[in-house]
Amino acid sequence: MSDLSPLLLGRLNHVGIACPSIEDAVDMYGRLFGATVSSAAFDLPAQGVRVAFIDVANSQLELIEPLGADSPIHGFLKKNPNGGQHHVCFEVKDIIAARDAMRARGATVLGTGEPRMGAHGVPVIFVHPRDTGGVLVELMQEPPEGHH
Repeated sequence: MSDLSPLLLGRLNHVGIACPSIEDAVDMYGRLFGATVSSAAFDLPAQGVRVAFIDVANSQLELIEPLGADSPIHGFLKKNPNGGQHHVCFEVKDIIAARDAMRARGATVLGTGEPRMGAHGVPVIFVHPRDTGGVLVELMQEPPEGHH
């Protein structure tokens, strides 16, 4: 933008990776990279996914698999049967201010536009990939200190 709007993006929190099976993905990341799960798989019914995290040196990988027939991940896996990068997630200081800024800057906030609880236990929104160079961007409220 030409008006030098303030930067909204904070720390890269994680890269979301859709997979048909978290168990198979964990095995692959372990075999290839020596990675281990830092947060055991758990269900996130409100978002229709099962989630597990792998810590890396400066961020995390979020492994997501469909949870039930209505999962939004099914469409992604239909196009990418082996899985793949689904989204990138950045922390923001104020999720409501970030949502409002996205709308004011012409971006589409997915869903109802109201933040929902994410896998880290803080509110999140998603910005449509057509507005972000083809990348689905998740913005999450900065977690409490020590909970990155």
